[in-house]
Amino acid sequence: MAAPTVLAFLPLPLLLLAAFSSASASAHPNSFRPIVPLRLQALLQQQQRRRASSDAKLVSAAADGTNSTAQPFTTHYFPQELDHFTFTPNASMLFRQKYLVNDTFWRRPRRGGGGGAGPLFVYTGNEGDIEWFATNTGFMFDIAPKFGALLVFIEHRFYGESLPFGDDSYSSAETEGYLTSTQALADFAILITGLKRNLSAETAPVVVFGGSYGGMLASWFRLKYPHVAIGALASSAPILQFDHITPWNSFSDAVSQDYKSESLNCFSVIKAAWDVLDERGSTDTGLLELSKLFRACKSVKHADSIAGWLQTAFTYTAMVDYPTPANFLMDLPAYPVKEMCKIIDGFPAGADILEKVFAAANLYYNYTGDQACNQIESDSDDSSSSLGLSGWGWQACTEMIMPMSTSNASMFPPSSFSYEDTSNACFQSTGVRPRPHWITTEYGGYRIDKVLKRFGSNIIFSNGMRDPWSRGGVLKNISSSIVALVTEKGAHHLDLRFATDEDPDWVTEQRRQEVEIIEGWIDQYHRDMAQVS
Repeated sequence: MAAPTVLAFLPLPLLLLAAFSSASASAHPNSFRPIVPLRLQALLQQQQRRRASSDAKLVSAAADGTNSTAQPFTTHYFPQELDHFTFTPNASMLFRQKYLVNDTFWRRPRRGGGGGAGPLFVYTGNEGDIEWFATNTGFMFDIAPKFGALLVFIEHRFYGESLPFGDDSYSSAETEGYLTSTQALADFAILITGLKRNLSAETAPVVVFGGSYGGMLASWFRLKYPHVAIGALASSAPILQFDHITPWNSFSDAVSQDYKSESLNCFSVIKAAWDVLDERGSTDTGLLELSKLFRACKSVKHADSIAGWLQTAFTYTAMVDYPTPANFLMDLPAYPVKEMCKIIDGFPAGADILEKVFAAANLYYNYTGDQACNQIESDSDDSSSSLGLSGWGWQACTEMIMPMSTSNASMFPPSSFSYEDTSNACFQSTGVRPRPHWITTEYGGYRIDKVLKRFGSNIIFSNGMRDPWSRGGVLKNISSSIVALVTEKGAHHLDLRFATDEDPDWVTEQRRQEVEIIEGWIDQYHRDMAQVS
């Protein structure tokens, strides 16, 4: 399975850096031109014709009883409405939302009565093709036999095959405007409800799972749709990374701490590299030399492009600092941060500092050794790339505004955050202004311990402290049923991965606790239902 775009769930400063540094001179963000309403209508009609021509293949959350042990899941499509919150003429237009099903271990409902069905474990899809998340969420497959669970993985509405307007979905704000978290949550609710009805499993309990942005969606789904899901496992879900709830420099400081904990020299080398990079990249001759040093596929035009390439490698490696080999983002060895620092520390005294950081970053980009060169800057001259950010990038520039700065203590260059500057940069890239405080208005976040203690229930917030996103997560128990499971050496939704023989004991124990808690939710649900009947 191909790895997602390098922009997936990346902090906004790096998203903007990547978008602007990779844009060619002929594709500057100032060339943004909003699509006219008539064009939107044409796209909707085109999508409707495409849907009508493939009705024979469309699966309306159907229960066809198929079961394939040869494949981990079967693929289905659900006719989803474009806009769940307005009654405009375009709102009821349909698009095909993809979802995957594994019913290998599902305990089917009893004939006639419809009761006795096993639970539905549903993954709330995030920023990428749903197959990618399904194959990297082995925990659900591992525990399905114990619960007799039906596994469902729902693709997010603006990724993979679920793009409402097909290839034109990222063409402008007129089409991208339907990409919101609230629309995605409503998609999940409608699909789950329809699926249960068609499976004659209306009384089967539902538990939602998600990691990263998917974990945020899972927790918010439990809060917004408690009548649909009895509980949520939200892994590495930074729902507090908004407004002034979490210190703005916490993310970069956490990345830096990961490297410093392995080697002070490693941390110091990376910290010192940025000034050297700026100095050498200040001339055309210097840029040519840097292009050769970093083995760029094409000559680099901006030193900032190399800086972004390096920061992305160091940041993502910290996120996925797993204790076992993995290929979630890239093929990486166990404890890749430690391995990066070994590379840097292994250079002889007096070696070129940029050679050191390149060699370390190369572990992330080319651990398998099959890349002949590095695509550091985009070579696209298509002016449509001036629209800049799609998918997660669009969300991070509209509703998911996560303020981030970089302190002097960080290994990255110091930087500040400004709502005004962010608004202007996002407007330049997308043509719309962000709503920086919408998430905390819609879902809350301030004084979450006091609010959810009285209001919410049945949510597991799991975090690993090697993951920089953990700083924006829930790290303490809120109540007896909203619990935080925190591991000191865990990384980005490590607990959701397949179990292996090499897993350390603390990962195994974390998953055991999660299973025990979920089992308690389901048992309580059945006791409550028995009292009703």
